[in-house]
Amino acid sequence: MLDRRLAAFRPDLADIALKGQVDADRFVAPEPSMVTLPVAALRPKPDVSAGIDTELLMGEQVRVFDRQEGWAWVQATDDSYVGYLPEEALGPTVPATHVVTVPRTFVYRGADLRFPTRTALSMGSRLTIVREAETRGTRYLLLSDGGALVSRHLRPVSDPPAPDYVAVAALFLETPYLWGGKSGFGIDCSGLVQLAMRLAGLEAPRDSDMQAAGLGVPIERCDLRRGDLVFWKGHVAIMEDETTMIHANGHTMTVARETLEAAIERIGWLYGTPTGYRRPVAET
Repeated sequence: MLDRRLAAFRPDLADIALKGQVDADRFVAPEPSMVTLPVAALRPKPDVSAGIDTELLMGEQVRVFDRQEGWAWVQATDDSYVGYLPEEALGPTVPATHVVTVPRTFVYRGADLRFPTRTALSMGSRLTIVREAETRGTRYLLLSDGGALVSRHLRPVSDPPAPDYVAVAALFLETPYLWGGKSGFGIDCSGLVQLAMRLAGLEAPRDSDMQAAGLGVPIERCDLRRGDLVFWKGHVAIMEDETTMIHANGHTMTVARETLEAAIERIGWLYGTPTGYRRPVAET
């Protein structure tokens, strides 16, 4: 049975790629588009009161199947997640040249840190830089509309990714917990895994059940080491070493560090013991 989170089908409309697999009144080929807001909430239905399934960041590519009443029904190109975005969050696709590599950064109104800010962007945002500038020893990268970002907060998309996804995840310590969040402004457990791994050049499914089912290979608890994942029902944590883990959690409502033993004891009375352990990075 197809997962509605990963396959674009409704009774009235479906992805043409699913023809013969699902029943729908009409099958359409998607049109490409791109997220142009700093963060856009992806929802299971076109209603602002509906819970957030995940978020898409500036520069992320999507496939658009339908546009109605200010909403677009889309599928994210990176992880295939399907849902509804406000139509105002989308614009024409433009090749990205740089990606944000710090948890949060500002877009200034020009190449000067004393200028007013225009907006803030999350790690993982993808931008098209048109030129560079320097003001009083600080280098900036400029967008086509004149917005400027501190150069050291970005890297060219052609550069090697981060070498250690656990170190990337640790940059989010104290970031607020947000159900469905996937940004430096608010993040959930599986969003932390996916975003940190993406900055390290690794791919991960969006939700913890997807990660538990097929990300990397299963291991035993006694084999845990840095970079391995621990799963509970509906939750995932990243091992920082053999005994300590990092996770976005609803207990502290932040990304926090704690020992595995303490987490097992604390979580156990409500959600039971861990359901599995996985190593997401293949042995070399």
